[in-house]
Amino acid sequence: MLPYSYIDILISSVLAFIMLGIGLTLTIQNFKDVVNEPKSLLIGLSSQIIALPIFAFVVTYFSDLPLPVKVGLILLISCPGASTSGFLTYFFKGNVALSVTFTTINSILTLFTIPFTVNLALMFYYGSQTSIQLPFWETLRQIFLVTLIPALVGALIRGRFPTFADNIKKPMNYVLLVALAAVFFVKLFASEEQGGTGISATEFWQIFPYGLLINIVSFIWGYYIIFINRLSNKDSFTIAIESAVHNTTLAFLVAGTLLQNQDMVKPALVYSMFSFWTAIIFSIIVKLRLKLKTFEAFKD
Repeated sequence: MLPYSYIDILISSVLAFIMLGIGLTLTIQNFKDVVNEPKSLLIGLSSQIIALPIFAFVVTYFSDLPLPVKVGLILLISCPGASTSGFLTYFFKGNVALSVTFTTINSILTLFTIPFTVNLALMFYYGSQTSIQLPFWETLRQIFLVTLIPALVGALIRGRFPTFADNIKKPMNYVLLVALAAVFFVKLFASEEQGGTGISATEFWQIFPYGLLINIVSFIWGYYIIFINRLSNKDSFTIAIESAVHNTTLAFLVAGTLLQNQDMVKPALVYSMFSFWTAIIFSIIVKLRLKLKTFEAFKD
């Protein structure tokens, strides 16, 4: 059992709160809609679990980044979407059912994919003799407790008290924003002894170009991998958002709490500072390309 600081507890609590909010949006119909036409989901999951981590390996291999930052970028790209991707999908009228189902299933898969991918990255960059390893069962337990259990509780509340779930979703979003801001503030400004990353301006600008490159490629790949399979623009847009907007709080948990390496947290911190805004820009570009108004529904 690892020792936990107050920031570890805060991160776990915020992540659980995010997943509870996702659970409150889940209905049986969400899953039925996707199961009836699973192609977008399966292609999107294959893309995010296999193709994008491989791309992250390639980018980091040819970069001059410090080894912990390279591992942190690979960890980040392995994390699923969360409430932010669902919010953006809803806001720009993507396929919300696909987004929620994608996030939920991907969150389940990360129980196994994150330990595998991160330990592979650690072996690749540090060698087989490294003492830095992601504890599989502790990771499994942590992700299970702070992602799947809260999502299940949210889904049960939704099923039993649908009106109550609808009423509390909006105020929960405001509470969540405050909680996320608190985590972000600590990670950005606090010292390492207090749970922060101790990131400097030099480190930010060193990481930023690689994070932005991965972000842009994730949008393009996520959109066109669905598009070339002759699926709808609505689904293509949704998978692109899911591919590029990652659950940085989960990356904080894995890197900062489980690996206890604040340098590996830094890519997620930098990514969280711009990925929401690049997602908005991407959404506007897609709508302009399709000759639609920014908040107009997709035609297909």
